[in-house]
Amino acid sequence: MSNYLLILIIVGYLGFLFLIAFFAEKNGKSKWVNNPYVYVLSLAVYCTAWTYYGSVGIASQSGISFLGIYLGPVIALPLWIILMRKIIRISKQQKISSIADFISLRYGNSRFLGALVTFTCLLAIIPYISLQLKAVSETFEIITEDQGYASSSILSDTTFYIAILIAVFVAFFGTLSTDASLRKKGIIATVSIESILKLFFFLIVGIYVTFYLFDGTEDLYIKASSASNFKTLSSFGGIENGFNWLFTICLSFFAIFLLPRQFHVAVVENEEEGHLKKAVWLFPLYLLLFNLLVIFIAWAGNISLPSSVNHDYYTLLLPLQEGNIFLATLVFIGGFSAVISMIVVSTLALSTMVSNNIIIPYGFLKKMIQGNPEENSKNIKNIRRLAIFTLTIVAYFFYIIFSAQLSLYSIGLIAFVIIAQLAPSFFFGLFWRRGTAQASILGIVVGLVVVCYTLILPIVVNTVDADSTIMTSGLFDKDWLRPSQLFGVDYLTPENNAFLWSLSLNTLCFVGFSVSHKGNYRERNYAEMFVNYENYENLQEGAFVWKGEAYVADIKRLLYRFLGKQKTDRALKIFNRKHNIAETEEKADSRLINFSEKLLTGSIGSASAKILLSSVSKEKPISLVEVLNILEETKKTKANNKLLIEKSEELSTMAEQLKNVNVELREQDKQKDEFLDTVAHELKTPITSIKAASEVLVDEDMPQELRRQFLENINRDTDRLAALIHNILDLEKLSSDRAELNMKSQKINKTIEKAINGISQIAARKGVEVSFSQQKNIKGVYDEDRILQVLTNLLSNALKFTKEDKGKIDIKTAEDNGFVSISVEDNGRGIPKEEHSYIFEKFYQSKNQNIKKPQGSGFGLAICKRIVESHNGKIWVDTSYDNGARLIFTIPKSE
Repeated sequence: MSNYLLILIIVGYLGFLFLIAFFAEKNGKSKWVNNPYVYVLSLAVYCTAWTYYGSVGIASQSGISFLGIYLGPVIALPLWIILMRKIIRISKQQKISSIADFISLRYGNSRFLGALVTFTCLLAIIPYISLQLKAVSETFEIITEDQGYASSSILSDTTFYIAILIAVFVAFFGTLSTDASLRKKGIIATVSIESILKLFFFLIVGIYVTFYLFDGTEDLYIKASSASNFKTLSSFGGIENGFNWLFTICLSFFAIFLLPRQFHVAVVENEEEGHLKKAVWLFPLYLLLFNLLVIFIAWAGNISLPSSVNHDYYTLLLPLQEGNIFLATLVFIGGFSAVISMIVVSTLALSTMVSNNIIIPYGFLKKMIQGNPEENSKNIKNIRRLAIFTLTIVAYFFYIIFSAQLSLYSIGLIAFVIIAQLAPSFFFGLFWRRGTAQASILGIVVGLVVVCYTLILPIVVNTVDADSTIMTSGLFDKDWLRPSQLFGVDYLTPENNAFLWSLSLNTLCFVGFSVSHKGNYRERNYAEMFVNYENYENLQEGAFVWKGEAYVADIKRLLYRFLGKQKTDRALKIFNRKHNIAETEEKADSRLINFSEKLLTGSIGSASAKILLSSVSKEKPISLVEVLNILEETKKTKANNKLLIEKSEELSTMAEQLKNVNVELREQDKQKDEFLDTVAHELKTPITSIKAASEVLVDEDMPQELRRQFLENINRDTDRLAALIHNILDLEKLSSDRAELNMKSQKINKTIEKAINGISQIAARKGVEVSFSQQKNIKGVYDEDRILQVLTNLLSNALKFTKEDKGKIDIKTAEDNGFVSISVEDNGRGIPKEEHSYIFEKFYQSKNQNIKKPQGSGFGLAICKRIVESHNGKIWVDTSYDNGARLIFTIPKSE
């Protein structure tokens, strides 16, 4: 394929990702952006170029051992319901935006610890990013058959420009807000799309290789089994290799929690805790699908391709060998998706860590204290953008210098070993109070020293001095100090050997120093909050212990410089209202200190927030005994407050009930007056008409035809008067529960047919079609005369609202939870939404009839409601029906 064509495809694909990200940012509240599936797919950023290419390479040489990298996450995921929920709650409460903030906050907001964690992540992830660039470079070279692709000149190297484009993407969508704890919906949406694409394309090439190039899995197995090393490739190995499996699984177990990109998508980008329930089974399923055909692709490559080719790229080489450029291009795009998603999230997470834990606390705080909100916001964004570009360029140079001697698999494992040095501080910090900042620093430093000696030193030595004997003879010519076989353990891989000794010494130092040296009060305070977070109202302000002197005005001025006046005033107003603090309060307490620290943490990190607040307050040291006493006192106070609140709520409930009864009595009294006024008016109208007609009839010279017309008017008004009196008495009887019901088990279908027959002549004259979709005979328990009255009233109302010769009325029945529901729907003008809550009231007449003046007394639906309720049923308007009106009522179903 032409270089320029593939570059055009890459640019077009990046443009597509920009559009996806732009759409997600503009529609942040859309269900397409906020759902558990997007969350799960974002977790699949775990599957990088290492997964896409490296797994096949290691499977072709070492068999099923590649699965160890995916068994760790599968084992870890069921624990997420408990463990990750705790991590997410702590992070959301404290506005934590990175794993460096999380660990440093746990150990008392230690600035140096935050910087050390950031350095550890940089040491692990920059080579990991270079791994992704290496995959892009080498696959580009393979698919274009351009051996000179990886140019010695940066300006002529396409990989450099791809890296810069990715950096631009991250800088644009990752720095829209200074608050790094806010979700980056555009980036997460693109990562989710890429997760779908890379899985889809990988499955396509797997199916193509397995079932097109070969006759299925059985054919591949038979042909692969003829190889001399097949037994090794298809077995777990002996007990010594079992340790390699164990340590690899442990590595990946830690990685799914500790990798900056995984912490970011799992914790910072979590929208709801409920999404974890979907993740615990859907993400392992994703990993299963990704690895389902890996071994078959590896066998196919071993069978079909020469051993001299790079085994990592069998997925590309197999289609190319068959001349299938289109499929090879899809595979390249899938691998490119895996690369982009990893680099995007990793550089985003690392840039936040670098700005919040190194650059700002160690160089820019003084300048920011003197700045205004706009300048500070601009500076923070620029720092993160600069960090993104710097990280990308450093990763690119690492790829140029060291990529030749390292495989995708080895670079990935080295990153996992380095990041695992955070495990003791992270996991012990969640469940053990005694851990201290100094112990954490000591453990991480010792672990990194061991990793540098066992893993990084050999790489550097081989690059600088290939003749060095340190690898074969060990330091000072001591065999037991050989980097890859430290302390004489020779059956582990170099990565697992480094993992064993680095983590062992790391944990030993952390635990030993924590036991022998007590932490300060801040460390113990946060330890209590992290370990017993549920006992202290999920880390609310009352669980934070602080002693000293600070003024609200000073804190306000500090917050103004970073958050702006409007945002600060709004936040403090909510805070004061929540804690019942007067706006005129001059001195700040521990709650305001903690609240202010959280507000600043999202923008500048927990360590910088602590330093800034210390600059405007005089904090006094507290002994550990005081910390525990204060926390215990707080706990007892909250228990008492909870009891008082419960009693207060009971009294409030009783007062509210009395108030409601009083309101109801007044309303009934008011309704009674309105009822009498309306009844008088309604009765007066036909009586007045009868009287007027009677007076006219006294004239003996009146023509006979006119006399007959007036008599008909008198007769009609007399009937109306009788019906009105009957309805009034009927409604009064139903309202006072004095109506006697003849409840029987009977077929509702027959009752409906009677109601239809009763209005059939009127419907025929008006040209309205009345239909009833009879299903099976449904029996209900009801008074037939009363339910017939309800049906007749509903059908009569439907006739009023439908147009002549075009009207349709449809009656339907259904069964649901021991009730029979009957619906009457028409295609008329419908019932306005504002009338839905009034149409069942006495004397209410809809203004949406097909005649100028509303007809009827307004009793009909009120009587229907009373009749249905006397049957223990309900009647309502279906608000979802748009083609007219649909009224539904229920009655008990017969057993």
